[in-house]
Amino acid sequence: MELASPCCSNFPSIISINKSKFSMLCRRLSLPSSSSSSLLLTSKRCNSASKKRVVPSFIQKKTSSSVVCCSQLKVEDDIDNAEACELVNGAELEIGDGNDTIRASLFQAVKNNNGAGILLLTDIFGFEDSYTRDFAYRVACNGYNVLVPDLFRGDPWSKDQSQAQLEQWLAKHDPSRIAADIATATKWMVDEFMAADSSRKLGIIGFCYGGGRVLDVLARDQDSVFDTGVSFYGTRMNLSTASNVKVPVLFVTGDNDPLCQVSILNEFGNVIGNNSKVIVFEGRGHGFVHRPETPEEDADAEEAFMIMRNWLQNQLLE
Repeated sequence: MELASPCCSNFPSIISINKSKFSMLCRRLSLPSSSSSSLLLTSKRCNSASKKRVVPSFIQKKTSSSVVCCSQLKVEDDIDNAEACELVNGAELEIGDGNDTIRASLFQAVKNNNGAGILLLTDIFGFEDSYTRDFAYRVACNGYNVLVPDLFRGDPWSKDQSQAQLEQWLAKHDPSRIAADIATATKWMVDEFMAADSSRKLGIIGFCYGGGRVLDVLARDQDSVFDTGVSFYGTRMNLSTASNVKVPVLFVTGDNDPLCQVSILNEFGNVIGNNSKVIVFEGRGHGFVHRPETPEEDADAEEAFMIMRNWLQNQLLE
């Protein structure tokens, strides 16, 4: 890992990751062959020679719940302790009232729950996407309570739609309605996790479209509900909002991502300050952290997860 000098000021710290300089860390989940309504996901250790990543599809009914056992990972020198194997409860919720009711998935660590909450904002593929749910499980494995709201009210982007239809699809989803739904999810988390213990903290994470919304949410959060944000290759971000963000933000992107350019993130980080950081992965394009497609991307995805894990530890638990 090489640390480069910031372009304009002490903020943000720009870290360039050379994938040849660290060993691959990997995790694989295997599903049981039976299609039981109560799923037990078991983990396997693997090495860098393992084949394509297996990602579980975990789509539940409204009242269902399940338990997952996450793998123990050996981590690099900047990680103090290896991840503990955690049990995670998953449940489907409906939160809010009347027309403001939204669906959401909740992932909660059973063992060693640290009490902190994470609001995870999805990419355009929505909250039932298996890659997003796998990532949410992994975050919960580290002791967190992770809420993933349905930002698109049951109408996520589908992979069989043409790119030409994207803007038309986005036009159906009013940004003010999405902002209101995120506010509903935020209020639920405050009531659920902070009402009984004001010392507990909340963080917000987002991918792609959701990564852009992280900045919008933090800019509106003048009551400082959230203590930090993590934006993975955020899109459709407005630099004018940066001056209203009062908490440190971790930005993660690849230097080959036309949808989230490093120069723009550098501007965001410099305006936000507060020890915000921009992490740049060499040769990576859009979506590599939660949707790795090659063994090399899988390795970088694991490294990015560890960086995020350390960041959340520092910002929410210390």
